[in-house]
Amino acid sequence: MADSAPAQAQGTQAHGTQQSHAGRASSWLAVTVILLGFTIGGVALTIGPNWFLFWVGAGVVVVGGVLALVFDVFSDVIEDAPREADTQEKHPPFSSSSDHV
Repeated sequence: MADSAPAQAQGTQAHGTQQSHAGRASSWLAVTVILLGFTIGGVALTIGPNWFLFWVGAGVVVVGGVLALVFDVFSDVIEDAPREADTQEKHPPFSSSSDHV
């Protein structure tokens, strides 16, 4: 397991496939179900409020949350290597040119 750390630090998984920030399809399914639930609940509040439809939306959010836990969506996070800071000197946009000398 220790030998896979250098490969993961370079952006590849231990089995040689390239990682991406896009996430897995199962994770997107869970996120889509959660967004659908919020949409149902939001529409229910604006058309009445229709409390039955609101609670249906809340239930869909809960189902999406359970799917997110089952699919382990937080394991899709990839940490990039540290980025170098820009070394150019920054000046305010409205300062006079004599200030830059």
